[in-house]
Amino acid sequence: MDLHAPLFSPSLIPSSIDLSIPEGFACRPLQRSDFKHGHLEVLRDLAHVGDITEQQWNERFDDMSKSNGTYFIVVIVDEKSVTEQKIIGTGTLMIEKKFLCSLGKQGHIEDVAIAKDYQGRKLGTLMIEILDKISAQVGSYKTILDCRPEKEGFYLKCGYERRGLEMHHYHGSVAQNHSV
Repeated sequence: MDLHAPLFSPSLIPSSIDLSIPEGFACRPLQRSDFKHGHLEVLRDLAHVGDITEQQWNERFDDMSKSNGTYFIVVIVDEKSVTEQKIIGTGTLMIEKKFLCSLGKQGHIEDVAIAKDYQGRKLGTLMIEILDKISAQVGSYKTILDCRPEKEGFYLKCGYERRGLEMHHYHGSVAQNHSV
């Protein structure tokens, strides 16, 4: 199995991003080898991840790969890091196929995380821009996300607006205890 196989076609990442990403960083789709490049470590800065083995991670990656056109996980890597292809940012776009809006598609942005040492460099804003543009490219009529109240200002700056209220019904104590 190709360890460098991307989750989706790199051509979906807009070429205009190359102009706005800071020097020394690169943006690409999640790859099957990214367990070893720190994907979960970045997510741990966001929320509870749990103890996941490399085999479990690979099985989840393979499952997502089979769902063509549903999962778009983007990573930002520090090309100058001592660790080859060290992941310092990640974000997920999921595409929901709907009956509404003439069988439209709706993008859902989830799990946007930038490693603490790299925050404050506009990489989070860049990640949202990338995910939003991919959503538009694959035909979504809108892209939505949920956020904590203290993050609302950030997403307003990214062009999002408040609509409605997020509700939760947890299924199990792990998610509830960690407010995932």
